[in-house]
Amino acid sequence: MKLWQRIVTVFSLTIFLSSIVFSQPAQALNFDTILQGSPRLVAMENTRRNAADDLLGTEFGQKIDVNNSDIRDFRGLKGFYPNLASLIIQNAPYEQVEDVLNIPGLSETQKERLQANLDNFTATPLAEVFNEGDGRYNAGVY
Repeated sequence: MKLWQRIVTVFSLTIFLSSIVFSQPAQALNFDTILQGSPRLVAMENTRRNAADDLLGTEFGQKIDVNNSDIRDFRGLKGFYPNLASLIIQNAPYEQVEDVLNIPGLSETQKERLQANLDNFTATPLAEVFNEGDGRYNAGVY
């Protein structure tokens, strides 16, 4: 019985080590070769867009959108996260960026911070893709 266990162990080790020594390195999957066989798939891929993709082509991708950004987008601005950012989000939508200065209950310090950062903001129309649910207030990333 011990002899049989030794034979099985040696055989298993031999197979394991040979698989390591003779294995090919992992290679990324080349999607171009896959898509060449299916032209309909390529045509479909080029026509599909969503509202988020359309907005990324505007100022939305470069500035903080006061109508569509979530609370985490304000973290880079000193004094905005989380309190002032929450006020901005809760009082949306805004016609123009300067409307954030009219939020009721702002302190003088908060108004000064908003005034100093108006160039960092944009106000695009409300997009349902960014405003559905409670993701703007709590994105669930901890």
